[in-house]
Amino acid sequence: MNLKMTRQLNNAMFPLASALMGLVLAGCAVGPDYVQPKMDIPAAYKETGQWKSAQPMDETPRGDWWTVCQDPRLNQLMDTLNRQSPTIAQAEAQYRQAQALLRQAQSGLFPTVGVSASATRSSNGSGSSSTFNNSTSGRSGINNSYDVGLNASWEADIWGSVRRSIEAGRAQQDASAAQLAAIRLSSQAQLASAYLQLVVADQQVKQLQESENAFQEMLTLTQNQVAAGTVSESNVALAESQLKSAQAQTVDKRLTRAQLEHAIAAALGQTPSTFSLAASDLEPHLPQIPAGLPSTLLERRPDIAAAERTIAAANAQIGVAKAAFFPTLTLSASGGYNSNSFADWISLPNRIWSLGPQLALTVFDAGLRKAKSDAAIAVYDASVASYRFTVLAAFQAVEDNLAAQSMLDQEAELQTAALAAARRSETITMNQYRAGIVDYITVLTVQNTRLIAENNLWTIKNRQYVSSVALIAAIGGQW
Repeated sequence: MNLKMTRQLNNAMFPLASALMGLVLAGCAVGPDYVQPKMDIPAAYKETGQWKSAQPMDETPRGDWWTVCQDPRLNQLMDTLNRQSPTIAQAEAQYRQAQALLRQAQSGLFPTVGVSASATRSSNGSGSSSTFNNSTSGRSGINNSYDVGLNASWEADIWGSVRRSIEAGRAQQDASAAQLAAIRLSSQAQLASAYLQLVVADQQVKQLQESENAFQEMLTLTQNQVAAGTVSESNVALAESQLKSAQAQTVDKRLTRAQLEHAIAAALGQTPSTFSLAASDLEPHLPQIPAGLPSTLLERRPDIAAAERTIAAANAQIGVAKAAFFPTLTLSASGGYNSNSFADWISLPNRIWSLGPQLALTVFDAGLRKAKSDAAIAVYDASVASYRFTVLAAFQAVEDNLAAQSMLDQEAELQTAALAAARRSETITMNQYRAGIVDYITVLTVQNTRLIAENNLWTIKNRQYVSSVALIAAIGGQW
């Protein structure tokens, strides 16, 4: 085909290309449009508070919610966590990856442009050949060829495959951002919970050491009484047993503290051997979360937002799979120079160019496209189920910790009264024992009662701290 005929053919293709371009611009995106799944939302919490149906607001700032504990050291630990946590750093990297994948999908809207250049020397007969040799040869059958060109191609997004990919990429980016917020909030909550439990362990160790001192005094008193012949040797054995039991409890509580300290070090991205926290004399303020939670707090649950955006991404992927059933249209163009002589290589007579569309359709793939479409639909259904589970789990977490906040307050009040009564009983019994009115078994009983009451109260306080932090996390951060 000569150059004139090629030009006539390409001129005839321009109206067709224009018509196809109009079809592209007006083209539809196959696959279902996204509709957010509906949930049956009750009108009020079962435990307490009023709330309403809400939409995720995961981008709302959560603030430094841990400052309600009024503990400067906890504030410093949180600052370190936000800067050094490997878990948060991993989530941030995944968010950057999602951003890059979105840009990758958006690049499909634009043509691909490339340049090429080559110089070859070849032989049709027995002569030798070489590459990139600009000198000419006098031997017959030796040919030189010089090419330089610019080529471009663009696949028209008639069926919305690229647009659906961008839609999925944008939803995945939003989901990754929400997941980053969820991981940051979860890491903060875990650190706060571990630190508050460590402080409670410090208070328990301090209380147990005071009990050890009291038991040591009782052992000394009993030993003096045995020496005076007023009580039997068995009382000394009982006093020693009481003292050793208290010391064993102290060791066990120190083990708990050490493990909590190790957990804090790991959360901060440090090895336990390089991290330590001095015993705290400060009992942190126990935050009281308002019973009537506004709906905006539930809207800020980042894990719900991440689950919802994952559904949107899965829905868009169905459109991508559906588009594979339709033909693809690729518009390509190229131009450049070709010559057998290097001297007049780039000159008007040696110009070459081409322009034209290409339509392609897969007619048989042994069910591959159908399988991919079915898989995309299954992923969507799974993401919907995951979203519903996430929402229900969020409601349960709020309800559980609202109930815990209320009932643990009542339990702490009752246990405080029980401890006060146990201490009064111990004081009275000790005075009676010194006066010889009661035996040592009675003293042992009231001391054990007081020690158990103290441990129970600190256990309740520990649960109060943990449930308060869990409730803050359940409602999405600062209220």
